[in-house]
Amino acid sequence: MAAAGLAGSAVLLAAPAAHAEVVDVDYQCKTPIGNKGAVSPIDIKSVESGGGHKLTMSFEKGVSSSPVELGKGAMKPSAQIKLGGAESGAVTVTGPPNAEAIPANTPIKISDLTGTYTPKKSGKVTFTASTLTIKALGTTTTCTPKNNPKPSLTLDVKAAGGGAPSGGGAELPQTGPEDSAVALGTLGGTVVLVGAAGVLWLTRRNQVRG
Repeated sequence: MAAAGLAGSAVLLAAPAAHAEVVDVDYQCKTPIGNKGAVSPIDIKSVESGGGHKLTMSFEKGVSSSPVELGKGAMKPSAQIKLGGAESGAVTVTGPPNAEAIPANTPIKISDLTGTYTPKKSGKVTFTASTLTIKALGTTTTCTPKNNPKPSLTLDVKAAGGGAPSGGGAELPQTGPEDSAVALGTLGGTVVLVGAAGVLWLTRRNQVRG
């Protein structure tokens, strides 16, 4: 039973500290021809990459439209993911230009947007969809969440270095006003002196006996 309990604890400890869900975001867009709005479910995923996390922001529905056709490669999207919890600020995520032409007056499907987040602090960090920017045909459309959406992702992160002492683990601790290297040298010198005293004592003892 104890072994089973320990095994269960190990499984719990190994489980990733992350929570993700699809969140409806009510985007209100300021376009060159007026204001438009649309609700799109937003999904934010994270994959550890080196010392950071690769974020992918996905849109399940289009959030705006164009009165004219947007040819292949004419539209370039980007967005901000707002950080909360242990961190503050935002991460910029970007996506490739549209791979196919987008007909006039149809929802603009946003491709997956990606970016890298590198923790500066340790703790639970939330990731929430923020401003979306669409650049096309020399114009810029800015879409802002109106419904104050909740986070799409929560991660338990650890800052680079993990709070380890500076200088690395190979450095010996301080033992007083002298550094560890000198302290060890003194210890070595003491051993040598003790050895020399022993030799002198044996020599004098032999001389007395002779």
